Amino acid sequence: MGLKTSYDFTLPRGYVDGQGRVHRTGTMRLATARDELEPLRDPTVVGPDDPRLTVLVLARVVERLGELELVTSHDIEGLFAVDLAYLQDFYGVINFGSQEEYDELIRSQQETSLLGEQPTTGAKAEAAAAEEAPAQSAPEQPARPPLRTAVEELPRKAL
Repeated sequence: MGLKTSYDFTLPRGYVDGQGRVHRTGTMRLATARDELEPLRDPTVVGPDDPRLTVLVLARVVERLGELELVTSHDIEGLFAVDLAYLQDFYGVINFGSQEEYDELIRSQQETSLLGEQPTTGAKAEAAAAEEAPAQSAPEQPARPPLRTAVEELPRKAL
């Protein structure tokens, strides 16, 4: 088995393009040294702590976003804050994390209500409520990791 270099993702809310279409799924590839260095040469970036740096790096490594096959910094700037935060987490995990961290990120996203699950009504709602009702002997579920409250830079592991 070869090295996996591209990973599929699903944004919590989705990017809304100029025509009002929502793009939620995409593909991000592993970053190269050039992906992290080239944006530092951009005249709009004032240093390694500039938030624009994150936007430029993500625009380089997001290969596809919904129907968009060319993702630009303008597209990344148009993301909702929760989607930008998710892509930052996703970038950090696929580039610097372990398989366990990747699995946990995907699992926690699937468990959150931000995935836009449609509300159910009538018999479907009653069936869903019955499924969610705690059983008398069911073990307590582990606490979910806290969701981000703001966009922030991810710490890098020391080399």
